[in-house]
Amino acid sequence: MTFGQIVAQARKKLGISQKELANRIKKEDGESISPQYLNDIERDRRNPPSEYLISQFAKELKLSKHYLLLAAGTLPQEDKEKLSDSNPDDVEQAYRAFRRQIK
Repeated sequence: MTFGQIVAQARKKLGISQKELANRIKKEDGESISPQYLNDIERDRRNPPSEYLISQFAKELKLSKHYLLLAAGTLPQEDKEKLSDSNPDDVEQAYRAFRRQIK
C-alpha cells in the first residue's frame, strides 16, 4: 500500500473530508495545505511530503509516525543521523529482523 493510499484509507475510516484534513495540516509557515495538494498525495500524484507534514498526518489520522515515514520511503531524521555512525553489519542485522517482523 502506498503512502497516499494509507492516508486516504485512514482519513475515510475517521470520517474526515479532504477539506477538513487539509485544514488541520499546517505547513512550516503556518498555512494549511490545500485540499488539492492532499488529493494529489492520496492519488500518488505527488511525492510524499516532508517529515514535518508526515508528523501532522500521523497525529490527525491516529497512525504511527514511523509507519507513515516508512510508507513514504524514508526514515526519521534522527535515525538518518544515527545511521552514519552505525556499524553496517549491525544495520543489516536490524533490517533483517525488521523484515522478519513485518511478514
